[in-house]
Amino acid sequence: MEAQLIKIYEKNNSQALIEQVVQVLNKNGVIIYPTDTMYALGCSIQSAQAIARICEIKQIKPNKNRFSFICADLSSIANFAKVSDFAFKTLKRYLPGPYTFVLPASSKVPAVLVQGKKTVGIRIPNYLPILEIVKALGHPLLTTTLPQEGLEIEDYTDPSLIFDMYQNKVDLVLDGDFGGLQPSSVIDLQDDETEVIREGAGDCLDFL
Repeated sequence: MEAQLIKIYEKNNSQALIEQVVQVLNKNGVIIYPTDTMYALGCSIQSAQAIARICEIKQIKPNKNRFSFICADLSSIANFAKVSDFAFKTLKRYLPGPYTFVLPASSKVPAVLVQGKKTVGIRIPNYLPILEIVKALGHPLLTTTLPQEGLEIEDYTDPSLIFDMYQNKVDLVLDGDFGGLQPSSVIDLQDDETEVIREGAGDCLDFL
């Protein structure tokens, strides 16, 4: 297996490119792609095989890690999370943006992504190409940042170096130029309160 490196633009990507990415995802593929924060690993939330591959790449166990996924828009979040009026107002204010919001998971979330945690992280990045891909896919995209420990900054921000490192582990790398240095901020919205789990990109002052 050797990945493809494909250029992606902030807007005006061809429908053929979007469909190419979706086809890879529908065949249990794993991709690396830019977001409004950092480069991330992703796959279809419906592919247990691809989820297992991502766990292997990151050397993590699914039952000991919280996974997040990208929804195409606000209306689709309710299919996978229980959204109170308080939570919806918060999501509407801050999304799309560099935030991951932790919400109670619905029964439609695949069991491998919950495993007793009963919560799910939801992202709608302010990055149109990924939202177009998720919309064409028809269901959310699992998302997790690339490993960074022990690496030079360029190793997880420069798409050409990312490709060199992962070309034998993933199916597709989307080149959106240099990525960011900070992951999304993680905000817990359970119990109609806000709790900052991780301060990252985005302003967390409103949540403190």
